[in-house]
Amino acid sequence: MAEGRRKVACTICYKEFARSSTLQTHLRTHTGEKPFECVVCNKKFVGSSNLTRHLQTHTEKPFECAVCNKKFAETGRLHEHLRTHTGEKPFECTVCNKKFREPRRLREHLRTHTGEKPFECTVCNKKFREPRRLREHLRTHTGEKSFECTICNHKFAFNSSLKVHMRSHTGEKPFECAVCNKKFVGSRTLKKHLQSHTGEKPFECTVCNKKFPDTGRLHVHLRTHTGERPFECTVCNKKFREPCRLREHLRTHTGEKPFECVVCNKKFSNSSNLTKHLRTHTEEKPFECAVCTKKFAHPSNMQKHLRTHTGGKAFECTAVKQEVS
Repeated sequence: MAEGRRKVACTICYKEFARSSTLQTHLRTHTGEKPFECVVCNKKFVGSSNLTRHLQTHTEKPFECAVCNKKFAETGRLHEHLRTHTGEKPFECTVCNKKFREPRRLREHLRTHTGEKPFECTVCNKKFREPRRLREHLRTHTGEKSFECTICNHKFAFNSSLKVHMRSHTGEKPFECAVCNKKFVGSRTLKKHLQSHTGEKPFECTVCNKKFPDTGRLHVHLRTHTGERPFECTVCNKKFREPCRLREHLRTHTGEKPFECVVCNKKFSNSSNLTKHLRTHTEEKPFECAVCTKKFAHPSNMQKHLRTHTGGKAFECTAVKQEVS
């Protein structure tokens, strides 16, 4: 660069560049524009140099890891990979001293301290710390679902959503509750479950003030006030407040019974019926009469029993208690 040449700055994130051509390429990280397309797989890129490097993934990978023999198209990728073997994390945050293998991960992390969100959606102006988060967000506007399940062909907007979905086929549940050891397919499901232990219910109904641990349950509850039943059976047109109730109902038409007893192999159309049935094997009786402490396997049997105390009248639900194991 010639002595005294002025740098050009990005008007969005104020990053400076020596050449206007480099600035133009950089601006595409904000707009999402990717004019350079791979002729092999149709993947798009913001700059020609990025496309050139990508093309090597289809042809040559001359740089090989001496430890595990994995090959790379660029020396930079090889050097980053080698740190997975050495454990080296040379890029350190000056604020909290957290270390990273790659400089770009450090740059992304630093924004958690500065609050900087330089990547803005041109549709709704929402801002993001990382370009990949912006790319993911843009799919909420385009409706693009490029990640397809190879088993059931269900499509997803995000690779992370596909990974969680695949566990419904494999049965894998890698997220375990530290309190009761119950396992879950996704971290969000675990977070919701943890609220059942803490008793936290931050979401309140504006109609009756009942509180819920997550927004999903609040939305379902609100339908008891509005009468809304948005989930309709395509066979008999019966409507439901929750998608899980519709799924259970559909089995009355298909005859499907996916829940099987591990003791006697009897099958059931829903999990609650299986839970009730299992008590015939375990002899568990979790429902206790608040008057005489007699126990029952099912709440309906307890309700019948309560009438022996009330002279046949229905008993107030406040007098019913369930043993906590």
